[in-house]
Formats: sequence, structure tokens, C-alpha cells
Amino acid sequence: MSKTAVLLGATGLTGSHLLERLQDDDKYQEIKIFTRNSTGKSHPKIKEFIVDMNNLEAQAEHFTGDDVFCCIGTTKSKTPDKDKYRQVDYGIPVDASKLAGKNNTSKFIVMSSMGAHHKSKIFYNRIKGEMERDVQFYNSQETYIFRPSLISGKRDEKRLGEKVAKVIFSIINPILPKKMKSIHPKTIASAMVKVAHEGYKDVRITSDVIRNLAEDDRNRT
Repeated sequence: MSKTAVLLGATGLTGSHLLERLQDDDKYQEIKIFTRNSTGKSHPKIKEFIVDMNNLEAQAEHFTGDDVFCCIGTTKSKTPDKDKYRQVDYGIPVDASKLAGKNNTSKFIVMSSMGAHHKSKIFYNRIKGEMERDVQFYNSQETYIFRPSLISGKRDEKRLGEKVAKVIFSIINPILPKKMKSIHPKTIASAMVKVAHEGYKDVRITSDVIRNLAEDDRNRT
């Protein structure tokens, strides 16, 4: 059966890898991208919607498909204003989950992060935790929350803090527990697609499980 994927965050590090993975997957006949700025990608499967991401409700009639992938996220350096940060990391995923629920999509798969908790004293972890809580509340369909550790790979924009963290992780990565080891966005993308096709026993999926899922996906292709 051919499916339609809905993708938010296609211009980001993980989202761009996910877009490539969806294009190569024969099970998807259409990929609907909702984005503030064009991806610049041209492919027979892609249908791009340039929209106000803070008003996704206006796109309700187009926000239809089988699997919704939400890879939206920002950083403190890119969005220092906390209210605007919350609009991106909480508001957009929660609005997307509401639409996914209303339009009866099969699965809603969203990126969060390791350490997310709605009662955390750390603002950024708390926002992710609140997002996790509320996407499950508003979306009655299958919801899966990916909680990767530090994501490796090259980004277009410069992030000094993340660059320092990656250097540190490269040194200590070999001795870290599997759940905390840095992970490549291509691995996350493969795991997301596998979960979209087959589901998973848990809602929250950590880096160690993401790796295992991606490895299973590669072994089957």
C-alpha cells in the first residue's frame, strides 16, 4: 500500500536526512513538506507548502496523510527569546499533533531530546518535556517520541556551544553508556521510517534503541 508522509523540519539536520530516506522508500508515494522557507528540493514525490508555521491550523485541509514526522527544533543561540523558543519547540509540534489527531493520521513521530522532562528546572529540558506530554494528550493516534543524545553531523549554521560539546563527546564517547553516545541524523532518520512502518512497543525511544532500529532497517534493505 502506498502511503503519504507529512514532514515538518525538512530543512534541519535530521529532517533533511529524513527527507532523503522518504524519497528512497517505495512505500511512500507522496511527501508533503510544511515549511517556512523552501527546501529547494525537487522530486516527483514532494509537495511543498510554504506556510506560517505558527498557524498550522490554517493548513488543516492539506495536513493529511498516513505518517506525520515532526523534526522541528531550535537552539538558545538561534532563538534567545524564551517566548519565541517556546513557540518553536513546543507550539509547532503540539499544533501538528492536534492536526494529526483531527485528520486521523496513523502515526505521529516527533523529535525531542535526552533529558526532557516537564518538571525540569532547566528551561529547555522543561519545554521539551511539556511538548512530549501534550503531543500525547492531543493526538489519539500512535505517537512516538524520539529522544536522541547529541546529534553529530555538519550543520549549515555555526553553533559554538554545540561544536565544543561535539569535541568533548568525541573524546568520551567510547566510555559513555549506549543511551548517551552521540548519534548521526541519518541513523535517526532510518529508525523513524522503520517505526512509521512497523510501530514500536514504547512511546519514548532513546539513542540506544534508535541505533538498533536503524540497524534492523539497514539489514532489511
